[in-house]
Amino acid sequence: MRQIDHTTIKHVLISRVDAIGDVVLTLPMAAYLKQLLPGVSVSFLGRTYTKPVIETCTAVDEFINYDELKNLPADEQAAFLKRKNIDAVIHVFPNKHVAAIMRQAGIKLRIGTTNRLFHWHTCNRLVKLSRKKSDLHEAQLNLILLRPFGLTEAQSLPEVIDHYHFECKTPLPESLANNLLADKFNLIIHPKSHGSGMEWGLDNFAKLINELPSEKYNVIITGSDKEKALLAGWIKTLPPTVVDMTGKMQLHEFIAFIFHADGLLASGTGPLHVAAAAGINTLGLFPSVRPIHPGRWAPLGKKAGYLESDGGNLDGITTRMVMQKIDMWYNNKFVINA
Repeated sequence: MRQIDHTTIKHVLISRVDAIGDVVLTLPMAAYLKQLLPGVSVSFLGRTYTKPVIETCTAVDEFINYDELKNLPADEQAAFLKRKNIDAVIHVFPNKHVAAIMRQAGIKLRIGTTNRLFHWHTCNRLVKLSRKKSDLHEAQLNLILLRPFGLTEAQSLPEVIDHYHFECKTPLPESLANNLLADKFNLIIHPKSHGSGMEWGLDNFAKLINELPSEKYNVIITGSDKEKALLAGWIKTLPPTVVDMTGKMQLHEFIAFIFHADGLLASGTGPLHVAAAAGINTLGLFPSVRPIHPGRWAPLGKKAGYLESDGGNLDGITTRMVMQKIDMWYNNKFVINA
């Protein structure tokens, strides 16, 4: 594949207008672009609710809000993009409308995949990329779209992790910081997934929480506003020392809270990937079934890991298995480093 003349590309737009976890695993692309194209400006087209995640990446220079863009009159959308002086767009998440307006805006280099029919007439550089059949991680698959810029080899997961450039930019309000205890291991448990991952089940989480010594662990339950109602009755059955933070934080606050916590446990959902990128202890729970297995969606971070069930559900993951991982985290903080 013919590489791009670096001197002609001054502004690249990454387009990924889907969920939080998907966006997190796309962010390393920004740092890679800055390596491949010295001096380039990198923008990211995302949704309103993913903005706090995208702005946590120091390699992204500007966030462009797709929700605001698509609400403009049709004849103004391309004009808005033209004013951004974008030289190249990378369609990481295929979106027919996004692809069409990028072409209308006259962006000179438009990179998409060969397996989307609409890319054949909206993009002028196509990359062969089959996610379903690949054994690569989602973050590695995203980087295949950088082949036109010279990134011709698959990147190792440690290399991808080094390109997160994830940084907490929001001060943690005192009202939230007070829920974190210096003399205990602050463990966030995020039991729901908004349907993005297979869930372990509230009974399993309850059993685990009841086995965690309250003198060692400060257990914090998190969830969105919608999940707050689903979890309210269940939380009442947990030990009184458990901290209920469901529906109490906006995303930018939740990201800051994660940065200041010690560990997070969840299935394959957005906060899992945020925690991994933030560098805290992270444990994801996954089934063995494609395409939601950990080979594709495991959290990536220097302190991140996962447990994989031996089938199409999470029944094979026991509380004992999870406890062993969490106890290791505790020992690393309070025993080994004491």
